[in-house]
Amino acid sequence: MTGVLEADSLYRFFHAGDDETLALRGVSLTVGRGEVVAVTGPSGSGKSTLLACLAGLDEPDGGMVRVDGERLSRRPEEERARVRAARIGVLFQQFNLVGHLSVADNVTLAQRLSGDACARRRDEVLEQCGIAHRGHQRPAQLSGGEAARAGLAVALANDPAVVLADEPTGELDSVTARRVLDLLRRHAQRDAAVLIVTHSEEVAAAADREIRLRDGTVQK
Repeated sequence: MTGVLEADSLYRFFHAGDDETLALRGVSLTVGRGEVVAVTGPSGSGKSTLLACLAGLDEPDGGMVRVDGERLSRRPEEERARVRAARIGVLFQQFNLVGHLSVADNVTLAQRLSGDACARRRDEVLEQCGIAHRGHQRPAQLSGGEAARAGLAVALANDPAVVLADEPTGELDSVTARRVLDLLRRHAQRDAAVLIVTHSEEVAAAADREIRLRDGTVQK
């Protein structure tokens, strides 16, 4: 299957003195349009490393990542950043918010990085994520649930082809967690691909399918 997000035989090594850790061992995956995929596995299984490589925040030592048909790997950081800003929305556990900017300005910043700032789109995203009434507030003034929705608004600012979410419900109450998952599902229905790294059985059950990692490999 050809997907919006494709990873082909990813390897990633880390060195500490004479010791070598093989974090990813030939990981391949594809996420298609309209699909929500959960990546699960114990701590140390390679989930965070995989997410960083898929987002172009880290370079694999072997293999290739493609986003919406465009090669992301083996390119200068400036070019990877351009692809990421235009085509990938990343939701980190710390909600990817700049502390000294308001929520609305955080969304505008994400749009400007892609070269497509649009006040109307910004306001639509804030409304969609249920955070428009707090758009003038800074991240420190938000509750945990509000910060999660604000971070999701930043991730969705440019209507990305791919959304990568790192434990998006980990610190949330059940009602807010369900709302965040519903928003991710709704975005997938716009012909996007959504990949969620999670420890939560509930989140994995809500996905279309689950990819299990262990010791840097996909479990069959």
